[in-house]
Amino acid sequence: MNGRSSDASRGGRLRFDGWIAGLGTASGTRIVLGHWPRSPFGPFSDVMLERPDGERLLLAPTRETADFISGTYVFDTVRVVPVGVRVVDDVWSVTAGPLDLRFTTGRRRLLGLLLCAVPGVLAGRPGWSVLTSLPARVLLPGVRTRGSARAGRREWYGARDLRPIRTVTGVFEGDDLGAAAPVVPPVRFGFGSVPRGPALTRVTTTVAVEPE
Repeated sequence: MNGRSSDASRGGRLRFDGWIAGLGTASGTRIVLGHWPRSPFGPFSDVMLERPDGERLLLAPTRETADFISGTYVFDTVRVVPVGVRVVDDVWSVTAGPLDLRFTTGRRRLLGLLLCAVPGVLAGRPGWSVLTSLPARVLLPGVRTRGSARAGRREWYGARDLRPIRTVTGVFEGDDLGAAAPVVPPVRFGFGSVPRGPALTRVTTTVAVEPE
């Protein structure tokens, strides 16, 4: 285990800076992509997927990231597979084991423009997430900016951008996922869901970990 990832076992507050994409599909499968250029584990991406029958699946690139994420959120199945993300302009391409996904983002709306004005240093402060908790619940039903996770962990989300996801194409285990659809019912990995409308959010996530 490298020095960065060992921070998770020592406890304290861990910060992840990157993007979360939440989207539904016509097949009923809902997907949450985490793309983290900066994290205690180095750059990595992961996929949380909930199938129409309710199975919650994690696809993570290493055993260390899989253990940390599954220690924070709830899954029925965890798989360690290569996870790759490629971004060209507004097009995101994701490969993760049995998943091949592609989506395109649209222009920012008013909320996205307002979030772009939030300084990164402010978004990373738990107090900012507390302050924005109520507005987030009103503007984006189902979304929470703070809450409790597994193993006594606590989380804070500071959003810095928001773009709608316009189109989706994907295949999971050989089955076509269908076109973009609302994230309905909400995903059940943790204390809150992603926006109902498919969206890509620029976010700073802080996780408070109890020392082992």
